[in-house]
Amino acid sequence: MSLNRLQKIISESGLSSRRKADILIKQGRVTLNGKQAILGEKANPLYDHILVDGKDLPKKPNHKVFLLNKPLGVISSCQDSHGRKTILSLIPSNLRRGMHPVGRLDFDSRGAILLTNNGELTLRLTHPKYSHTKTYLVWVSGQPNHSILESWRRGISLDGKMTMPARIEVLDKVNRKTLLKVILKEGRNRQIRRIANLIGHPVQDLQRISISNINLNGLQEGKWRELRTKEWISLVN
Repeated sequence: MSLNRLQKIISESGLSSRRKADILIKQGRVTLNGKQAILGEKANPLYDHILVDGKDLPKKPNHKVFLLNKPLGVISSCQDSHGRKTILSLIPSNLRRGMHPVGRLDFDSRGAILLTNNGELTLRLTHPKYSHTKTYLVWVSGQPNHSILESWRRGISLDGKMTMPARIEVLDKVNRKTLLKVILKEGRNRQIRRIANLIGHPVQDLQRISISNINLNGLQEGKWRELRTKEWISLVN
C-alpha cells in the first residue's frame, strides 16, 4: 500500500469525514508513530502507528451502501409473505447478505432508496432528530392554491400531531394537474399522499429524487449503483 495523507486514512477508517479529520489533526489529537501529527503528513496504515485521542484507528469497515431507483410495484423490505417483488431482488444475490433498506418507499411510489449493512447510517437517516432532507417530485390532481400550499409548508395535523415545516415549490401546471417539488425532514407513513388527500389534491405520481446529498442523477428505474465512501460518510458524522 502506498503512502496516503493522514486525513484520508482517518476518513477511510470510518472514524470521521476527511474534513473532520483535518480538524482533529489541527487540534493535536492525532499522533503518528508517537509524535503529534502535522496536517499534510503521509503514512502507510499497514506499518505506521496512528492514534486519534490516544486510540488506534478502527479497522476499515466493510460497509456497503447501494443507491437504487425503485420502480412502482416493488416492496421496500427484505422479504414479502405475499410473494411480491422486494427491493433486495433488484440487486445480485451474492451482494444481498446483511443488506437492508434504509427507511421505506411506498409500493406505489418510485425513486431513490438506499440499501446498506451499516446500522449507524440507517439510524442517522431514519431518526427524526438528525433531520436529513428527502426531496420528491409529486404530481397532484388539480391546482392547489397559495393558501393551501402555505398550510402544507407550515405543517398539517396527521394523527393528532403536526408535521414539520416543509418546502413546497410549484414546478409546472398541465391541464388539471400540478407538479410539486416537496422537501421533507421527516418521513411518516405515506405522509405526502395523506396530506395531498387532506387538502383535496390526491397524488397521481410520486418520485423521490434525493436523500440528503445523495441524488439519482440519471440512474434509471430498476437500476442500482454502489456509493463510494466519500458520498455517504458525512451522513454519519
